[in-house]
Amino acid sequence: MTLETPLSRVLGPKTATAMAESLELHTVRDLLRHYPRRYARRGEMTRLDDLQVGDRVTVLAQVRRVTTRKMRNRPGSLTEVTVGDGAGEMQLVFFNRKHGNLREGAWGLFAGTVGEYRRTKQFAHPDFHLITGDDDEDWARALIPIYPATKDVSSWVVQKSVRLLLDASGGFGFVEDPLPEDLRARHGLPSLPAALLDVHRPTSQDDVDRAAERLKWDEALTLQLVLAARRRAAALEPGTARPRRGGGLLDAVDAALPFELTEGQRAVGEELAAELSRDHPMHRLLQGEVGSGKTVVALRAMAQVVDAGGQAALLAPTEVLAAQHARSIAAMLGPLARAGELDGDPAGTRVVLLTGSLRAAARREARAAVADGSAGIVVGTHALLQEGVDFADLGLVVVDEQHRFGVEQRDALRAKGNRPPHVLVMTATPIPRTVAMTVYGDLETSVLRQLPSGRGGVASSVVPASDKPAWLDRAWERLREEVAAGRQAYVVCPRIGDDDTGTAETDAPDDADGAPEETPGGDRRPPLAVLDVAEALHEGPLAGLRLAVLHGRMTPEAKEATMRAFAAREVDVLVATTVVEVGVDVPNATVMVVMDADRFGVSQLHQLRGRVARGKHQGLCLLVTELPLTTATGARLTAVASTSDGFELARVDLETRREGDVLGAAQSGRRSNVKLLSLLEDEELIAAARTEAAALLATDRGLADHPGLAAEVAALATDERATYLEKA
Repeated sequence: MTLETPLSRVLGPKTATAMAESLELHTVRDLLRHYPRRYARRGEMTRLDDLQVGDRVTVLAQVRRVTTRKMRNRPGSLTEVTVGDGAGEMQLVFFNRKHGNLREGAWGLFAGTVGEYRRTKQFAHPDFHLITGDDDEDWARALIPIYPATKDVSSWVVQKSVRLLLDASGGFGFVEDPLPEDLRARHGLPSLPAALLDVHRPTSQDDVDRAAERLKWDEALTLQLVLAARRRAAALEPGTARPRRGGGLLDAVDAALPFELTEGQRAVGEELAAELSRDHPMHRLLQGEVGSGKTVVALRAMAQVVDAGGQAALLAPTEVLAAQHARSIAAMLGPLARAGELDGDPAGTRVVLLTGSLRAAARREARAAVADGSAGIVVGTHALLQEGVDFADLGLVVVDEQHRFGVEQRDALRAKGNRPPHVLVMTATPIPRTVAMTVYGDLETSVLRQLPSGRGGVASSVVPASDKPAWLDRAWERLREEVAAGRQAYVVCPRIGDDDTGTAETDAPDDADGAPEETPGGDRRPPLAVLDVAEALHEGPLAGLRLAVLHGRMTPEAKEATMRAFAAREVDVLVATTVVEVGVDVPNATVMVVMDADRFGVSQLHQLRGRVARGKHQGLCLLVTELPLTTATGARLTAVASTSDGFELARVDLETRREGDVLGAAQSGRRSNVKLLSLLEDEELIAAARTEAAALLATDRGLADHPGLAAEVAALATDERATYLEKA
């Protein structure tokens, strides 16, 4: 037996097929790396208060009562089984179904999806495994492993399969340890066979802790070796230096700025200028709070590239934002943005807007200016990625609000350079995958925390509409007070309306920051819609105010007209979808009410909140939800309301969604190559692993003297994942 042995040779074809289809476990390696989710002790049930409706869980409990009765409204019988342990009780319900040996006093594992009936949590038709004499060897242990499972492969099936591996191999002795012995000694780590034995069949919590530390090192070191190898390769990648030149666009931008750059903007600007002057491509993440002035920093970098003879492309997620960027850049540059026109400065360049809604003639003209190089700054949406958009000399790619774009979209633009261009990625709230890449050390990062002076700041509150309906009434009163004082407001909804069943489009196909899925069961009403809410507000709490709607199905001309009317104070309240999430800048808007806030992700809520208080007045953001604040989602909303620090919110997002697959296409989610390592808890371990990885690769022979470790790296860095990482 080896780690690559197919499970079908050990477990038989039926069990192996179920594991492959349900859990994506194919080899002995996969099964041994399928670690327990937690450990149960007899006399210790999963706390029922912590169970959320919709969770699929396995609990260890004792049967307390069994009652069977005939159903009144339909034929057949209903069996109710009460199981419990020190933390409480719950119901198991069986309709017309044989429920086996569920007798009072019996112990067992019960697995199912948590439901709720008359405010009582229950399992309907759960899978169960009663503990009998045949299980003594497994169940007499102090800790009983509970594995990630599905309805087709239960935790106890995984446990028995691991036991079969153990019996067949005589204690995992066939597993070779990939970590160098001196590294294990430096960090006090057990061997890999010992760690696997302790994690799957522990006798104490100390066993589990010691094994987890070792297995985290396996994940961290292997990942760091892959990332370090990619960094070394990127450092050798040929690029084109774009050094700063005086008397050009950059000096014009600095002279035209109507405000002083913050200290942070100046420092980051110098950092970018130095990297652009080097002859290998910059790949930098610019993290900054909403309103910290990331766009100005990016514009100065674009101007430097144009001064050096290259072109810069700014990729924006929506047409509204792309058009706004193009207008503001053109206004700031003045005649220098209109080279070739009658009133243009010959020493300048052209600023071109390229979006999907451009008419054919305008699109042809824009593409021609991009292709011949006369357009030095090109602003656009996904239209920039299309075939037929060719650059003369693409020197810098700026991706605005990167969480709205997938890696494939970013790479499609990057590939349009004759040589790999410099890349600047901007975000106000890093999504978990970006945080993961940052902490693991694959991205160079710059940070803007300082806000420009004169901003009013935003106070945020959660409005639990179901529990406290008077609070929602007060929210509309508060909005009217702001309008009466001469200011304006947004009301944001997750859906458009008119039988639209999905969320509002965002002009981005890969919005990676959707809110976590809520409770199943199909009993939640559809998300609130812009058209419905606008009508209800117009006839109800906001009667008499000037309301307008804005959403992604409107024509570009209609969207532009609505935004201009709002900016000109001809509209009091704008009822919109997330089309206003980024880039919309109306300093007089001071209130935002987000309806069904629980249906938005952390990053979206933070971005939406950034649309108010962009002037001198204090802002207010009200997050309206019908979910109880005691739920996990309610706690997430409370966390968003309690802080305006985007970096702290990134940690909240990370706790909610986890890191995702750092070397895979998923930007969030539960399935990951990183199974035990936590960015929130293991930053010191990750840093130590990065140091060890750099030392191993710095030797003349690299990993040649460590074939086991090289094999682990090769298994992780498949061609597909390595290519993905390079794009990322």
